[in-house]
Amino acid sequence: MKARYQVVIADDEPIIREGIRDAVNWEELGMSVLGEVEDGEEALELALDKAVDIMLVDMNMPFMDGIELIRRLRSERPGCRFVVISGHDEFAFAQEALRLGVEDYLLKPMDPKQLHSVLSRVGHELDEERRHDHYIKLASEQIDRNIPLLRQRFCQEWMEGLMAGEDIVEKLDFLRLPNTVPAQIGVIRWPAVAARESLMKENDRQLFLFAAENISSELLAPLRHVIFHDQNGLIGICLWEEAPEGVGAVIEREVGRYLNIAVQAYFGAVTDGMSTVPEVYRSCREQVYRESRLSPLVRRARQLIGERYADPEWTLEAAASRLQVSPVYLSRVLKKELHTSFVSLVSSARIAKAVRLLDSTSLPMHEIALLSGYESQHYFSTAFKKRMGVSPNQYRKGSAAK
Repeated sequence: MKARYQVVIADDEPIIREGIRDAVNWEELGMSVLGEVEDGEEALELALDKAVDIMLVDMNMPFMDGIELIRRLRSERPGCRFVVISGHDEFAFAQEALRLGVEDYLLKPMDPKQLHSVLSRVGHELDEERRHDHYIKLASEQIDRNIPLLRQRFCQEWMEGLMAGEDIVEKLDFLRLPNTVPAQIGVIRWPAVAARESLMKENDRQLFLFAAENISSELLAPLRHVIFHDQNGLIGICLWEEAPEGVGAVIEREVGRYLNIAVQAYFGAVTDGMSTVPEVYRSCREQVYRESRLSPLVRRARQLIGERYADPEWTLEAAASRLQVSPVYLSRVLKKELHTSFVSLVSSARIAKAVRLLDSTSLPMHEIALLSGYESQHYFSTAFKKRMGVSPNQYRKGSAAK
């Protein structure tokens, strides 16, 4: 049977090494003698080269004494155990050896029964240590396998306001997530999941949910994010990096394209600390419920505005043509459901884009105007001041001063 533990005997006296080797029933202890050495340097070299579990060390050896050997191996082979066998009953030696954490300090001439007893105890301690390490490894592997599920559950409880500040940071660290405030929170809703009277079977609902999550996750890669379900059947998203502009509309389009179902997606920015995250989530959730009450025509019109607002020629007539309705009808439906006009929706999208560019770039005003959908810098400045109360230049100066 293979020995569990390898032992090295380090003593400069051959007769002592032989006596130790012959005095112990190594097989009974589950041990074997890996080697016998006569000086500290040789012992160090062997211990660094081989997997040594236990070292029987003499205090007085040439080139490197027992204390120095133990001190070196304590840092380089922390798992190795040491039993001192010394011919000197000196308090200083014993004190230093115990300070270094040796298992025992035996005096020559050695009592074989005592050595056997010490080695038996060390073997049992190593057994316990191995068992402990094994259980820790199993637990760690189990946690690793369940990390995705644990992250989902954590985010769900966080969004529902069931966690305090320090607990949040601690769990973020444990789950290997950024321990900073998320950049955005998102919510996705689709009626087939939420409807109480849906005829869709539970297995089919779960498959659609899983597919919608996969599509969303691919669109958000490689941003750090967690996707989860809340108690209302909604899909929640926690993002630690800001998603590309219009990502909600992209998710709606792609889920509809691949799964042939209509969903509503909304993303909100987290502008304050950790404690505001549940509030942002509630706001996003309320927004998707409002979105769900809108007609498909209005949702599609808003999606097109989000995609085309930077085109200076994007007009009510162009949008109505894409949607295959009359301009008058489209204008009336937008006013009825959103309480605003097509022009106002386009203007809001353009000004929001300009604000983002002013906050995050040093582009000149004429370029910001073009990227925001304005052919004229003068017209852009007028529209910006009307909406924001200050000119683009004033806004940029004020933003830089914050």
